Amino acid sequence: MSERQPVSEAAPRLGPDAIAWPPVWPRVLDAEFGPPPAGEYRATPEDFQVAEALDFAPEGEGEHLWLHIEKRDLTTAMAVRELARLCEVSPRDVGYSGMKDRVAVTRQWLSVRLPGREAPSGLAEALAECGIRVLAEARHPRKLKRGVHRANRFRLRITGAALADPALEARWARLVTQGVANIFGPQRFGPDGRNLHRARSLLARGWRKRDDRDGMLLSAARSFLFNELLAERVQEGSWNRLLPGEVAILDGTASQFRVEAPDAELDARSARLDLHGSGVLWGVGDSVAEEEALAREVRLPERYPALCAGLERAGVRLARRPLRLRLGEPHLIRGEDELWLAFSLPRGAFATAVLRELIAHPTL
Repeated sequence: MSERQPVSEAAPRLGPDAIAWPPVWPRVLDAEFGPPPAGEYRATPEDFQVAEALDFAPEGEGEHLWLHIEKRDLTTAMAVRELARLCEVSPRDVGYSGMKDRVAVTRQWLSVRLPGREAPSGLAEALAECGIRVLAEARHPRKLKRGVHRANRFRLRITGAALADPALEARWARLVTQGVANIFGPQRFGPDGRNLHRARSLLARGWRKRDDRDGMLLSAARSFLFNELLAERVQEGSWNRLLPGEVAILDGTASQFRVEAPDAELDARSARLDLHGSGVLWGVGDSVAEEEALAREVRLPERYPALCAGLERAGVRLARRPLRLRLGEPHLIRGEDELWLAFSLPRGAFATAVLRELIAHPTL
C-alpha cells in the first residue's frame, strides 16, 4: 500500500512510500485569529535562552564528574566532543540528559567518567575557549542518563512585523489558558526533512544500530507519525478534548489511564489542563486506546505502512505522548521594538510549538 502525503497537504498522491516535504501541519489558533504575521526569532544566540531543570543534584562523590555548563552557539553533541577531547576519554564516557539547540544560549549538565583521577588542570579555562562556561561542578556515582531532566525553561526574543499584530497578546492568552499542540519541532527532522528521508531509507532496508547509534532516525520517523496524528486531531478540533477510549496523561507526569467515556468531571479536568489526551509513538506492542481514539491510530499503518512496519522490525517499543502542553510560569514582556516570552515546558517538548502559533517564519 502506498503512503499518502501528510494530512495537511492537498497535492496529488505520490509514488510508493513517498513523503512530501515540507508538510504544512495546521496551527491551532488559525481558526480563531487567522495565520500569524511574519516575525523573527533567534537572530542571535542570546535571543533563544534555555535552562535545563533537574529534580535532583549530584551527590558530591563518585567516579563521574558532573559539570553544569552554559554554552553559546554550540550543539550538545559539540560540547560532548570538546569535553571528551579535553579529558582524553571517549565521547561514550560523557553523559547528558537532553539535546539543546545550537543557535542559543543554553544551560545543562554534562557528566564525564573519570575513575580514580581528577579533571585535567585548567579544564574550565579550556572549555571557556570553546564557548562553554562551567557554572558548577560536583562528583556523582553514575553517568548522567538521557531524558532524566524534568523540564526546560525558555526565554525567547521576538521581533518583526508580528509585534504590530493587535491580536498578539490574545493569541498568547489562548495558549496560556487552552494549552499548546505538542507538535515535534522542525529540528527533529533536520534541514529539508533530511533525517526523515534517511529514516525511511534505513527502515526500508532494515534498521541497524550501527547506522543510527543515537536512535535519531528512529525518533524522526516516530515523530513524523505522531505529528500526522496530531494534525488530524487539530483539523477536526479534538486535540484538546477527550475522546471515547482515549488514553489520558496526567499533566507533568507519566501517569496514564484509559477514558472509557468522557464525563463532566473529566472534561472539567481537561479544560483546566490537569490531563491531556495522547497520541501513539509507533512501535511494537498493543495500544491500550479503544473505540474512537484507537480508530485514528490504526489509520497510521494504512497511510504509512513502510514507516510503521520498519519501526516494528527495528523493535522499538510503542509509547504515548500528550497531544497538548501546558505552559509553566508563562510571562510576556513587551518592549519598544521587541517582545520577550518566558515559559517552561516538560522534557521532549519544543519551544517552536509555541512560536509557530504566534509568528510566521520559514523555519517554523
